[in-house]
Amino acid sequence: MDASDSTATPGALRALDGDDDSNERLPHRRTPSQWAGLALLAVAVLVFGAFVLVFGPLLAISCTDSDCLGGVRGPLLFGEALLAVAWYGVPLTTLGTLVAMFGMRRGARAGGIGLCALLLLLLLEQFLGQFTG
Repeated sequence: MDASDSTATPGALRALDGDDDSNERLPHRRTPSQWAGLALLAVAVLVFGAFVLVFGPLLAISCTDSDCLGGVRGPLLFGEALLAVAWYGVPLTTLGTLVAMFGMRRGARAGGIGLCALLLLLLLEQFLGQFTG
């Protein structure tokens, strides 16, 4: 629509000039089904975070070979790093994911990224548990 068009309404002309207040972005409001989905995703993040926190180090040091004493690997080369990932990395990632889920506009995307980050931390724990000293 051109400003010189004789059929243009004054509101349309103001919109072309950028003076129209109706073009302001309104805050996005979530529907009840979106809140329910976000709450379900938050529970999944909490459960998976607890799994990675508790069972990640245990799975990392477990051994099925007959060489292992009591099913546990010998002294770990990166034992402190394994515990640091479990005690600090996993809770901070879980908390950051939950804050981002409910604080951002695209909470489901933040939840998915957080779940992937927790999976990467679980794989990192498994990797660190493979090296014995």
